[in-house]
Amino acid sequence: SEAAPVPTRGEDSDSCAGLWELPVEHCERRPECARCSRPQKVCLCPFLPIHPLKVSTCLYIIQHPAEESRVLRTVPLLAACLPPDKCKILVGRRFSEDRYPELASVCRNPNTLILYPGAEAMNLEEVAVMSSSPSFMIIIDGTWSQAKDIFYKNSLFRLPKQVQLKTSISSQYVIRTQPTNTCLSTLECAAAALTIMEKNKSIQETILRPLQALCSFQLQHGAQVHHSKEHLLKNGLYDKPMPKNKRKLRRMELLVNNVKI
Repeated sequence: SEAAPVPTRGEDSDSCAGLWELPVEHCERRPECARCSRPQKVCLCPFLPIHPLKVSTCLYIIQHPAEESRVLRTVPLLAACLPPDKCKILVGRRFSEDRYPELASVCRNPNTLILYPGAEAMNLEEVAVMSSSPSFMIIIDGTWSQAKDIFYKNSLFRLPKQVQLKTSISSQYVIRTQPTNTCLSTLECAAAALTIMEKNKSIQETILRPLQALCSFQLQHGAQVHHSKEHLLKNGLYDKPMPKNKRKLRRMELLVNNVKI
C-alpha cells in the first residue's frame, strides 16, 4: 500500500495552516547563585558556613551523569561547604586509568577509602581509629542501581579500602524517595564520614544545615514528604504496580522483611 502524502510547508492544510509563522518561545533558565547553584531567588547561602570548613580529608565525588540534571541535588551544597581542593567532582560512568590519571593515583594511595556498603566493607569508625593521617575518600553519587553499576564496572574502585557507615539514623532528605529508612543522600554520607574522619561533630551539623533549609523551603511551597520505599511497602501504601522482573520483586520482599540489601 502507498504511504499517505505528507503535507509540505506550501500546502494549504487545515490542520497546520498558519502554524509555520507562530513565534517560538525560548525558555531561559533562572539565574543561579554561583556558590550554592540554586536559583538566586531561593539561594541557600545564608545557611552555608561563612568560610569553607577546614578539613584534612579530600573527597572525590564520582557523580553519575543523570545527577547533573536533577533540580534538587545535594552535591553542590556539599561542595559549597568545603574548600575547592577538598571536594572534587568527577562526572561519568566509566573511569579508566588512561583518562583519569589523577583519580588512578588517588585509588592506589594506601590512605584512600571508598564509601560503599557491602560484605567486604569495614565500618568507617573502626578504620578512623586505626588511621590518623590525612586521607582521600571516594563517594559515588547516584541512585543505588547507578552507584552499583559504577562501582562494579570500574576496576579502579576496587583498589581503595572499602568502608561503610554504621548508622541507624533516618535521612533528612525527605523530599526525595529513598529505598530504605536508613539510606542517606550523598551530602549526608559525606557529612557523617567527615565527622568521623576529622573527629569533629560540628562538621555534620554545619553541612546538614543547608539540606534542612532546602527541604523546609520545598515543603512550605507544596512539596510532600517522601517516605522510603521500605516504609511504603511495610504500611501498604505503595501505590505503584509491582515489578514483573523477579529480581526487583525479590528486592522488594527483602525490604518488607527487614533484610539488608
